[in-house]
Amino acid sequence: IFTLAWQVSDDFSAWLLRLYPFEWGRGALDAVLQLFGGLIVVILGLLIFKHLVLAITSPFMSFLSEVVEHKILGRKRSVPFSLKKAMSDLARGLGLALRNIFRELFYTVLLLLLGLLLPFLSPAIPFAIFGVQAFYAGFGNLDFTLERYYGKRDSIQFARQNRGLCLGNGSAFLLLLFTIFGFLVALPLGTVAATRDALRLLPEQETEPLEMV
Repeated sequence: IFTLAWQVSDDFSAWLLRLYPFEWGRGALDAVLQLFGGLIVVILGLLIFKHLVLAITSPFMSFLSEVVEHKILGRKRSVPFSLKKAMSDLARGLGLALRNIFRELFYTVLLLLLGLLLPFLSPAIPFAIFGVQAFYAGFGNLDFTLERYYGKRDSIQFARQNRGLCLGNGSAFLLLLFTIFGFLVALPLGTVAATRDALRLLPEQETEPLEMV
């Protein structure tokens, strides 16, 4: 992703500079456009990569979430791994990922345009974009638990009502991805944390233990 951003930034700048009819400020504009073009590729690339990872690993993270739930609630029940359930989890994960990708793209592009139109807001734009990505990453982690209790629409409503949880979980998830080995542990840790917090927030009658140990 970063290599592609480096290669595309020059072409992006050259293409937009053809639309600029003046010589004044051309050098400064070229530098800004190169930075802006590279930033767009990095943001979009990481966004799509993140959601693909969440969707593809959904059967395994759902299994992990269920194991953690049973330990927290003290349930004496095995958690068999079935191909049918794995395919169902994958289909739901892909559907939710597509929905979140389009929404995240919309808000990200909106923020980028806002930064271009109102330059004094530019320093805050990367933080705002990080917040948007963190929310949807946290929502993805949370849904590994919510899928056992809610349909897709109710899960979306639950995430909206608990934006702080999604934002906090997703922020830690993204920051781990930026570390050297964080990508190895970010998803399972995010899933375990989201499972613990989701069970605390779900209505008590929905998380009533089946059989106490």
